[in-house]
Amino acid sequence: MMASVSTSKSMNMSAAAHSSRTFSWAAPMSALLMRLPCVRPTCQAVRRKSQTRGVVAASGGEGPIKPSGMSTRRSRSTATRAVLPEDGVLQKGIAEFYDASSGLWEDIWGDHMHHGFYDPNATVSVSDHRSAQIRMIEEALQFAAVPEDQMKRPKSVVDVGCGIGGSSRYLARKYGAQCQGITLSPVQAQRAQALAAAQGLADKVSFQVADALNQPFSDAQFDLVWSMESGEHMPDKAMFVGELARVAAPGATIIIVTWCHRDLSPSEESLRPEEIVLLNKICGAFYLPAWCSTADYVNLLQSLSLQDIKAADWSEYVAPFWPAVISSALTWKGFISLMGSGWKTIKGALAMPLMIEGYKKDLIKFAIITCRKPE
Repeated sequence: MMASVSTSKSMNMSAAAHSSRTFSWAAPMSALLMRLPCVRPTCQAVRRKSQTRGVVAASGGEGPIKPSGMSTRRSRSTATRAVLPEDGVLQKGIAEFYDASSGLWEDIWGDHMHHGFYDPNATVSVSDHRSAQIRMIEEALQFAAVPEDQMKRPKSVVDVGCGIGGSSRYLARKYGAQCQGITLSPVQAQRAQALAAAQGLADKVSFQVADALNQPFSDAQFDLVWSMESGEHMPDKAMFVGELARVAAPGATIIIVTWCHRDLSPSEESLRPEEIVLLNKICGAFYLPAWCSTADYVNLLQSLSLQDIKAADWSEYVAPFWPAVISSALTWKGFISLMGSGWKTIKGALAMPLMIEGYKKDLIKFAIITCRKPE
């Protein structure tokens, strides 16, 4: 089987113009962020030999090369990992960040705490953004070829990094499936459950506080394993992917939508110093560990003998998102809510122009990676 990796090199002209109108905020906000500590010492790229470009074979050749610092296989019963000193600090920071910011996000943006999917060159109005977030879910399902047929559609779903449960509830309604969501944030889990009850889905979805690197589920439990913008928070990408594969049933689809850094060129051993500096600022604001590339994810999936591996760069399709988030924060309602949400949320807001800068410089990639567990 072949895995097609899209290598779009720039955002479309309309999206870039939209981004530039807000980009003037980046300089003063970036100056403030210079004082912010990073969660990890660096957000380094892994070594060049783990990178692939263009079309990637899911089998054959000389086999996948393990990215530096990433183990490739894990057995739940026997595997161990080196616990980094900052792991507990990172988890606590992530939980507190979302405890503080989720109410603000829901108040302005609704159930879904992720990017929207937009047509390139389209003129986007404020009312389009929530529908774009729903479209992101549908586009991801279509890209992964999740069956719509009544007999083959998913009957059990896990939502890894579920936020306030927007994807879980949507997938439960769409497929009539049982969905379980996990998050590090007690506030998110409680709110997700309350929304499920209010929407008549309490018998279909459930939520709990749990670690995505040590999920409280049996092996081979779920027909669809869903991770919408949670992978960027995972300090051990190999353990993360290993857990997704472990809880997937034979024949299940795994969908990872996440932030990545660009793939390295054949002549590069790492990202450029100025790129690392930019990612470090974003790490400190959003409680992120080291970034990896789309190619790294593909290699990890290959190492687990997963099938039908596909990956694409959807950066051009999400270009209007961060300018829209900034615009919502600059409304009177958004500003007052932001000021009352605490320093962690304010720090994240200050980093939003840096995300635009990363996309504009072709450093940050919005990636989708999907695969299927062998039957």
